Amino acid sequence: MIVPMKKVSLIIMGDKKTETLEKLRKLGMIHIEINEGSGERLNELKEQISLLESAIFTVGTKKGAEGEELNLAESLNIAKDVAFLTDKKKNCQAEMFTLNSELDRLESWGRFDPESVKDLVEKGIDISFYEIPKKEYEALGDSLKTIKLGESKNTVKCVLINSFTDEKTEFVATMNNYKLELPQMSTEEMQQKVSEFIDEIKSIDEKILSYGKYTNALKNAVKACEKEIEFEIYATGMADEDLSENKNVSIAHFKGYIETENIDKLKETAKSNSWGLLIEEPTEEDDVPTKLKNNKFVSLIYPLTDFLGAVPGYFEYDISGWFLAFILIFFGIIFGDGGYGLFICAVASIPIIKSLVTKKEVSPTFLLVGLLGLSTVLWGTLTCTWFGLSAEQIPQWIQKLSIPVISNVYADQIWHPFWTEGETGLTTAQNLQIFCFSLALIQLTIAHIKGAIRNRRSLKMLGDIGSILQLFGIYYLVLSLVVNPEVFSFSLVISGIPVGTVAIALIGIGFLLSFVFSNYEGNIIKSILASLTNIVSVLLGVVNVFSDIVSYIRLWAVGLAGAAIAATVNELAGPLLGNFLFMIIAIVLLVFGHGLNMILNVLSVIVHGIRLNTLEFSSHLDMSWSGHKFKPFNEQID
Repeated sequence: MIVPMKKVSLIIMGDKKTETLEKLRKLGMIHIEINEGSGERLNELKEQISLLESAIFTVGTKKGAEGEELNLAESLNIAKDVAFLTDKKKNCQAEMFTLNSELDRLESWGRFDPESVKDLVEKGIDISFYEIPKKEYEALGDSLKTIKLGESKNTVKCVLINSFTDEKTEFVATMNNYKLELPQMSTEEMQQKVSEFIDEIKSIDEKILSYGKYTNALKNAVKACEKEIEFEIYATGMADEDLSENKNVSIAHFKGYIETENIDKLKETAKSNSWGLLIEEPTEEDDVPTKLKNNKFVSLIYPLTDFLGAVPGYFEYDISGWFLAFILIFFGIIFGDGGYGLFICAVASIPIIKSLVTKKEVSPTFLLVGLLGLSTVLWGTLTCTWFGLSAEQIPQWIQKLSIPVISNVYADQIWHPFWTEGETGLTTAQNLQIFCFSLALIQLTIAHIKGAIRNRRSLKMLGDIGSILQLFGIYYLVLSLVVNPEVFSFSLVISGIPVGTVAIALIGIGFLLSFVFSNYEGNIIKSILASLTNIVSVLLGVVNVFSDIVSYIRLWAVGLAGAAIAATVNELAGPLLGNFLFMIIAIVLLVFGHGLNMILNVLSVIVHGIRLNTLEFSSHLDMSWSGHKFKPFNEQID
C-alpha cells in the first residue's frame, strides 16, 4: 500500500535555522520540500565531492578495502594526494611525450650531441645540418663546403661547413628551409630522462594503487558530503521573512511531508522547541512523495521497480503485488524453457545459500531472481520445453507432467472445443495464443475493477464497468479475428446463447456506459459534453482496447522465437557431439548459443514483459508513474 502522508508547514525564528535542522535531522521523519540552495559552503562541498569521486575513479578498488575507516578530513587528504599524484603523472607523461617526439625526429641522424657542435663553433667553425632534396644537393656543386652523411631515395643528409670569414652565398638562405633544428640536449640525455620518467610514472602508479584500500572510506566520505549538501540546501533554501524595519528579527518557514503515524511525535517536538506547525491533508496539486509498504513477499518486486525508476504517484495505485504476480508469469512465458529456469535457480541459489550460511540477510534481488527461475521451470514443465530439445528426446515421465493442450508433446494434434464438430479445432499454438489473450483480459479487467472500487461512491464507477464490458466483448472479437474465425464464429451459439451477438452487445453497451460516465464529476450532461468534445479520443479508445489485448500475443511470439533459437543451436552442435575431436567445439557452441539466447530473453523481458505492466496495464489504471520516493531528512548515510 501507499503510506498515508500529511503536509506540514514549519515556522521558526530566522536565527534558529541550523539548530532546527539539526533537530529535524535527528528526528528523521520529515521529507523537506526544498530543492535549491546557495552559498560558499555549498559550492565547497560540491568541490569536495568532485575531488573524492575523481579519486575513487582513479584508485579503483583493492582487496581489503572494507576494513579501512577514515574520517572526512583524512579522506579529503587522500583525495588531494591522489589528485596531486595524478597531475604529476600527467606532467611526466607530457614531458616524456615531448622527448619521445624529439627522439623520433632525430632517429635517422643517429646519436646526437649539441655540445659537440658548440665546441666547433667556439673554435671558429660554423657547421649546420641539413636534409635536402637530392636534386638540390647535386646542384650545389663546389659553391659550398658540405659533408654527406647519408642519403635515401629522395633526400640527402649533409653538414654545411662555413668559416666565419667565408663570404655567405645566396644559396645558403634557400637551404634554411631544410635546416635541422638542434636539440637542447643529446639523444643519450633524452633517453636517460625518458627512462627516469618511466620509473617515476611507475612509482606514481604504485602509490595511487596503494590507496585502493581506502575506496570504501572515500565512498563513505562522498555520502557524508551529500548529507551535508542536503543540510546546506535546506538551510540556505529556506524562505525568510523580516518582521522588523531594521531586519534584526526574521522568521523562516518551509513545507514538507510526514507519515501520518508520526504526526504525534512531530507535534511533541514542535511544542518543546516552540516551532509553529501547520498540518494539512495533501491535495493533488501537491508534489507528495510516495512511500510503499508491503509484506516481505510483495516487497521482492522493489529491486526491479527501483532499477526501472518506477514510482507510482501518491494519488495513484500501489500495484506492487500485481506487478510481481504478472512479471513472474510473463518472465516464465518469455524464457519458456525449463532448463533455462533450472540454470537461473542455480545461479540465484549460490548467494542465497552463502547468506544463509553466514547468517546474513538474503538480498531481495537474489530471491526475486530465484522466483523468476522457478516460474520459468514451471512454464517449461507445463509446455514440456527443456533446453530446446524435441519432445521425443525428453523422458516420458517429464512429458506426462505437461498440460496436453499447450504441450510440445502434442504440437501436431488438433484440439476440439466441446461446441465444434468435424475437422474444426485449435492447434497447440492457438491454445497458447488464447492463453496470452486471456492473461490480457484478466490483467486489464483487474485494472478497471480497481478503478470501479475507487469510484464506488460515484456514478463514474459505471464508466469503469463499461470498460470491463468492452474488454469481454473485444476479447471474443480478438479470438475470432486473430486465433480462429471458424471456432470463434460470430454466429456461434452455445447452450442457446448467441456468443457472437452477446460480444457485440457487450462492446456497444460498454461503449455507451463509458461514453456517458467516464468523465462524470457530479453532472451527467457535462460528462457527455466532455466525451463529445473528445469524440475522436473516445472512439480511438475502443481501438486501443483491441490493440492492448492483441499486444499480449508478444509473450507467445517472443517465447516461440527463443525456443526456435535453442533448437537451432542444438541442431548445429548435435552432429559434432558424435566426434571426439569436435566435441570441444560443440560444447563451446552450445554454451555460447544458449548463453546468447538467455541474454536475448532478458532483453525481451525488459522490452516486452515489463512494458505490459508499465504501459498496457498502467494505462487502464490511468497511472503515469509520476511519483518520487519519500526521503526523510535524517542522519543515516545510505
